[in-house]
Amino acid sequence: MRVLGIDPGLRNLGWGIIDVAGAKIVHVANGICHSAPGTGDGDLALRLVSLYEQLTAVIRTYCPDQAAVEHTFVNKDAVATLKLGQARGIALLVPAQAGITVGEYAPNAVKKTVVGVGHAAKVQVDHMVRLHLPGVVIAGADAADALAIAICHAHHMQSAGRLAQALKRAAG
Repeated sequence: MRVLGIDPGLRNLGWGIIDVAGAKIVHVANGICHSAPGTGDGDLALRLVSLYEQLTAVIRTYCPDQAAVEHTFVNKDAVATLKLGQARGIALLVPAQAGITVGEYAPNAVKKTVVGVGHAAKVQVDHMVRLHLPGVVIAGADAADALAIAICHAHHMQSAGRLAQALKRAAG
């Protein structure tokens, strides 16, 4: 199974791809989609188009089977939260258009899965991603978060598979 993790952001949208075979997780690629240069804060529509096109190219290149996106973190700045929500919409739309199932995870669930602590610092997440994926070269903090989201999704999918098998055995 190939999993695409997406860390939504309007300026920087992180992405990371892993291959999962049983308990084995292997890094495939990671990067950051940057909003179109020169669009600044004034042209939100052009920034969203730029992210859409870049993320579409990532999916075309790597052909993931599943995707996972982090839930929006609501902060005190309502305008910033709404803009982030629009970038998150792109992160959900692009894989869905490609026919890819998309999982969604709260930031604390991702941190708990990858680090073991729901309120882990970014540096701890980065460190644990590097432990899960030895030798990985990470494009930046947003890409590290995206890889963590992909790892979280892989663990949840494995757990769901084990649960389904146990229920099937119990049913007879």
